[in-house]
Parts: sequence; structure tokens; C-alpha cells
Amino acid sequence: MFGRLTIESLPFYSAIAASGAAVTVLGGLSVVAVITYFGAWRLVLFQWLSSVDHKKIGIMYIMLALVMLVRGFVDAAMMRSQQAIALNSDGYLPPGHFDQIFSSHGTIMIFFMAMPFLSGLINLIMPQQIGSRDVAFPFMNAVSLWLSMAGAALVLISLVIGKFSTAGWTAYPPYSGLEFTPGVGVDYWIWAVLISGFGSTMSGINFLVTIIKCRAPGMTMFRLPLFTWTVFITSVLIIFAFPALTVACAMLALDRTLGMHFFTNGMGGNMMNYINLFWLWGHPEVYILILPAFGVFSEVVAVFSQKRLFGYISLVLATMAIGLLSFTVWLHHFFTMGSSARVNSFFGTMTTIIAVPTGVKVFDWLLTMYRGRIIFKPPMLFTIGFLVTFVIGGLSGVLLALPPIDYLMHNTTFLIAHFHNMIIPGVLFGYLAGYMFWFPKAFGFKLNEKWGTRAFWCWIVGFYVAFMPLYVLGLLGMPRRMEHYEIAAWQPHLIVAAFGAFIILLGMICLGVQLWVSVRDRIEALDLTGDPWNGRSLEWATSSPAAPYNFAVLPKVECRDAWWDMKQRGVAYRRPEKYEDIVMPKNTFAGAVIGAAGFAFGFAMIWWIWWLALLSLAVIGAAIIVRASNDDDEFVMPASEVKAIEDARFPQLAKAPKNAMEDEPGFAGQPAPEAAA
Repeated sequence: MFGRLTIESLPFYSAIAASGAAVTVLGGLSVVAVITYFGAWRLVLFQWLSSVDHKKIGIMYIMLALVMLVRGFVDAAMMRSQQAIALNSDGYLPPGHFDQIFSSHGTIMIFFMAMPFLSGLINLIMPQQIGSRDVAFPFMNAVSLWLSMAGAALVLISLVIGKFSTAGWTAYPPYSGLEFTPGVGVDYWIWAVLISGFGSTMSGINFLVTIIKCRAPGMTMFRLPLFTWTVFITSVLIIFAFPALTVACAMLALDRTLGMHFFTNGMGGNMMNYINLFWLWGHPEVYILILPAFGVFSEVVAVFSQKRLFGYISLVLATMAIGLLSFTVWLHHFFTMGSSARVNSFFGTMTTIIAVPTGVKVFDWLLTMYRGRIIFKPPMLFTIGFLVTFVIGGLSGVLLALPPIDYLMHNTTFLIAHFHNMIIPGVLFGYLAGYMFWFPKAFGFKLNEKWGTRAFWCWIVGFYVAFMPLYVLGLLGMPRRMEHYEIAAWQPHLIVAAFGAFIILLGMICLGVQLWVSVRDRIEALDLTGDPWNGRSLEWATSSPAAPYNFAVLPKVECRDAWWDMKQRGVAYRRPEKYEDIVMPKNTFAGAVIGAAGFAFGFAMIWWIWWLALLSLAVIGAAIIVRASNDDDEFVMPASEVKAIEDARFPQLAKAPKNAMEDEPGFAGQPAPEAAA
């Protein structure tokens, strides 16, 4: 009845595994206890879990990302501490547990931290930037969220029931095959990635259609803010890249579950087909993650340099070029597989060429700052830290683009240092900058700047201390993923790297303290204008947080930097002559039901509980049919209610204190809100 699930599946095989499971269970129970203590179940159920509002969905994505960031960092800290003490020693982690940790670390950080953070920022900001009231498909947006939640839940529950994969975050055959890894670990990986991948694919479709079809009047493509442009290209990449991952995972699942031979050496299978399919997704995925961060940096640089973004057209064209070239470089991930010199040289050349449009972006950001009146708020600090650090990672990447050098460095810690040198400053710094930049737009008050600055310095210093030694270790020949070693010359570098991880831990603590202090002092940090940074694009035209409909009257865009232009022309806060009824989507639990059933289906397929798998599919089908059959899925917000909400905002504008940026040296000035008169 319960397939492979037995009492032996509980994590009693080691104290470390049992403690990890206990923390996971207690964390979930503590969330339930807090909601119960504050009597907030009605609020949580009917205003959040059932919501189809893109802003609330974005916030829930970011909450998931921050939780998984903590979980993924714990894995990283355990690996670093293990390696620091594992000279001629077994350390404190058994080899099998160490393998689980490095597999879950990569899986969590790419699929369940970076992707939800990306989707959260896009959901929160992109519709407001283009002057839209919502995404094109609100219900599909909710389903995407809950499928991502289901995938993350499968990874988390692997700590409690069974074990996670030991085949790395890429799950290469033959090690991920049933012959070499017969347990449920690889199945947890497969179904977590498959289910969340469906959600990501639907998000890409949704975002692309939203940008094409839902722009405000006058918002032509070449008036889009750079963040929205990067979302547009990212959405195209998601639509074309994620099916390759879905196919690869599905074929691997068939190999393991039904005994097929897509990726085995026998019966005509070929394991290199998996690796090609995986990296056909995997390298565009790098740019799926990094392009929106580039968009964040573009917005932050312009606002805090108090200048129009330099080289807008070149930035757009560079984004397009990166998107196109990202599909021509996947083979550099396995130069060592034995391809011909012609094949390797082609992919090495394309890998070098893709650095060119990235360099264009760096120079455009620097020229935006040149002769600007720079204000060093935490989002700008993360941006400057990115610029300095990312260039180092890019140079090491150009080095690895040369097949002979890659042949020497492949599978060493040099590669680990390079990858993190791109992802941490290029992705995570961008998302943290966006988190701090747009936090007041989501919640109506600003984050504490002192703790944000402390978090930045811990992150940037910790990064260099943690990862620069790995470059040296790679040159010394240390392979990656080593659980213990016998070469004494490696240990000092690993101890320094572990100390760097501790500094990053302080940065994460600073982020937590920043959030706690900001919530505690939120009354003093209220954003009454909706424009705390003297912004340039349309998201700053809405209140903070924005009304459910975003814009009472859709804005008319006349140029780039639409909100800045409106302020300059003196029409930014002008009351409309009249309001109209607004059609809004109704909340529904169907998305959460599909997500819960998706989790149950994945769990059933992992443990071969076939009746539960069929029941879960039936629930998903029923939820889709019921939702599709419901014609009463919208409601009309009357003009009188819209007017009441908007009328309540204008007195706030009148009593709003001066813009916080005005206290900064070099403030360029902005028109005063007309409503204050």
C-alpha cells in the first residue's frame, strides 16, 4: 500500500540527519504556531494562499527564496567546515551524507532559491513598470507559484523521509541511474525539478504575454525600463530552455522507474545525451538567472546616480545578444568528453564572444555613474560590489573558455570558484539589491539602511575570503567534492574558505536583523509618497504598497523614464477627471490545491505509491475542470470604491515628509507633489 515507504525511511541512521529532520519539522510547526498565536489563519488563507494578485504572489515567491537561501547556506557551511578539518581525517560528515549535502546545496540554490527570487521580483515589479493592472494570466501565475512550492517541499521533506540524491545537482548518468543509485534520492531530485520546472515554464509564458499584450498606452518596446527588457528576454529563454530539462528529467525517470535505456550503456542508450540535454537548459539557465539581475542593476544605477541610464539601446541589444548566444555555448561544460578539435574550438570561441555584450553592459553602467551624483544606499553598494567582483569571475570564465586550459581545470575547485564568482555577485547581489530597492513598494516602509550596509560588507568580504582560496586550490590540483584529503598544503586554504563562509553567515544574520528592525520601526520608515528613492519608472507612480488594481487610471507614456518625465512635466500626481469600474480576478484556492496535489503526486512517484499518484492526478484534473468551468471568476470594483482608495492617498501625499534622498549630498532634486499644495 505504501510502496517503498517503510519505518526505515526515517532519518535515524545518523545523529546529524536526525537533527536536520528535527529542525525542518520544528520550523514548519513554528510557522503554524505563530499563525495560530496571532489568530491569522483567516488572513493567511483568504488573502494570501488563495490570492491571484501578482504582488502577493511575488512576495510569497521571495519568502520561499529567502527560506531556501538559509537552507542552502547551511549545506554550504557544513561542506566548508567538513573540508577544513578533513586532512587525514574522516571529519564529522560520513561520505554519503556529504554527497547528499553538495547535491542538495546546488539543487536548492539554483532551482529553489534563485528561480523563486527571480519570479518574485518579476511578479512584484514588472506589471507596475509597464503600467499594467496585472499579469496576463493571474490564475496560471498562482499555479506556477504553488508548483514551485511543491518542488521545494519535496526537497525539504527528503530530510525527514528517505535521503536526497548523492548524484550532484546535475544528476549525471550513469551515477544517477538505478544500477548505481537504487534508493529514492535521485527520484526526489527528479520530481522536485520536474514539478517546479512546469511552474517555471508557465511563468515564462505568462511574463512574455504580459509584456507583449498588457503595456500601458504609449509604452512602446523601446520605452520599456531595462528591468522589463531583461524579463522579456529571460522569458524567451525560459520557454525554449526549460522543455529540454523537462525532457531530460522525464527520460531519466523512465529509466529508473520503468527500466528503459535512454541514458544507459546497454540497449542503445547514451549517457552523453542526458548531459547535452541538461546543459542545453543549463547554460541558458545561467542567463535566465543573471539577466533580470542585470535589469535590477540598470534600475539601481540610474536612480542612485541620479542620471538617465547611459546607452539604453546598446543595453537592450546586448541583452538580446546574450539571450541568443546563450544557446551556443552549452558544450563548454564538458570539453573533456572527447569531442573533435573543431567542435571544442567552436564552443570555446562562442564562449569568449558572449563576454562582449556583457562587457558592453559593464561599461554602460560605469558611464551612467560617470559624473553622476551617486548616493550610496545599500542597493547601490551591492551594485558596485557586483561590478568589481563580477569582472574577476568573467576573466576566469574567459580563461576556462579555452579548451586546453579547461581540460586542466575541469572538475577542480577552480571551476567552483568561477561559478560562484559569477552567480553570487551576478545573481544574488542583484536580487538582494532589488529586494532592498523595491521593499517599500511591497510593504510601504523602507528597510533599515545601517543593517543593509553591514550585510553588504559581510557578504562582499565573506565572498572574497571564501572563494578566492578555491582558485588557488584549483591551481594546486584539488578536485571538487572531496569529503576528505591527504595533502597538507590544501588545508590552510580550506580553513580560510571556511572562515569566509562564517563571514557570509554574519551577512545573512545582518539581513535577518535588518528585516526585524525594519518591521519594528516601520512607523518611522513609512513611504507615504510611493516614491522613496526619487525613481524614474512607473512602479514609483503607484502607492506603497500598490492598490490591488495598481493604477486607477492607466498612465499615458510619452518617453523613456516615464515617471521621471511625468514629474518633470508636473502631471505626476494630478487627480484624474473621473474614475471607471475596474474588473479584477477573484481569489481561488484552485492554485494551492493543484500545488498540494502536485506535491502528493511527486511524493507518490518517488515512493511508488501508485494509488496516491492516480488520486493526485485525479485531484489536479478535477481542480482544472472546476476552475475552467467557472465563469464567475472576476468581480467589478466600482468606480466609487476606486475613488475612495485614491482619495485616501492624496492626504498622505500632502502630509508626507520630504523625500529621504533630499538629505543626501548631491541630491539632484525632484518636483514637489502637486497634491501637497
